[in-house]
Amino acid sequence: MRTLLLGLFLITAATLARAQGFDHNHAAWHALLAKHVKTFAGGNASAVDYAALKNERAALQAYLAGLSAVAGNDYDTWTKPQRLAFLINAYNAWTVELILTKYPDLESIKDLGSVFQSPWKRKFFRLLGQERSLDDVEHGLIRAPGVFDDPRIHVGVVCASIGCPMLRPEAFTSDKLDAQLDDGMRRFLADGTRNRYDVASGRLRVSKIFDWYGKDFEQGHKGYDSLKATFARHAAQLAATADAQAKLRSGDYRLEFLDYDWKLNDAPRAPR
Repeated sequence: MRTLLLGLFLITAATLARAQGFDHNHAAWHALLAKHVKTFAGGNASAVDYAALKNERAALQAYLAGLSAVAGNDYDTWTKPQRLAFLINAYNAWTVELILTKYPDLESIKDLGSVFQSPWKRKFFRLLGQERSLDDVEHGLIRAPGVFDDPRIHVGVVCASIGCPMLRPEAFTSDKLDAQLDDGMRRFLADGTRNRYDVASGRLRVSKIFDWYGKDFEQGHKGYDSLKATFARHAAQLAATADAQAKLRSGDYRLEFLDYDWKLNDAPRAPR
């Protein structure tokens, strides 16, 4: 009976979403994030209270049903910032939903994969009229050549892991998207556990994300047109002294990539 009622609720939510028009403020998702995402490290990192969020899974699924109800021809009429905010929120919300399918019986999102298929390739939701995987959203829609070409999306999409940039305690919205992505870059590069300049060795040690997606930073996007330009732009976040910052701005350093921490970004594991 409970399953039937939940199914009817989700269908109703999806129908209403289409009838009333899509909420580009993503208010339902924002409310869940504001309540269950905990920030630390000076606001430069975050963790998710999955245990508490699991108790509000019906609200999350109602939001997801609203995303699934959006038709492709409606999406095509939206502004570019509306489309990108929609896709980033969709990726993050379905990632959380995927974690909740097995929480607390997992240590990492990788536990949800198999020998034959990674968790990112599982087609477990419907978006814009097609069955999709997380990879479909990130690589097929967000990173599709010539569509957005914005490397800052890599601090927006979050893979439920400690090594990821922080999941923001707010939804992405079209009117704030540019500022949110810039702020995400600043916060990620200011977190010394994932990105740091070592004065003694002259090494800049950064997240593996910049290795995996280095080519995305060569597309000439608003001052993020190379990894060197990106690190120079954020020298003040990466190094404390003026001399060290000058080296970063001039490119006088050796670049190294840190190991990626795939452990779940679960709030009980976060520093207090």
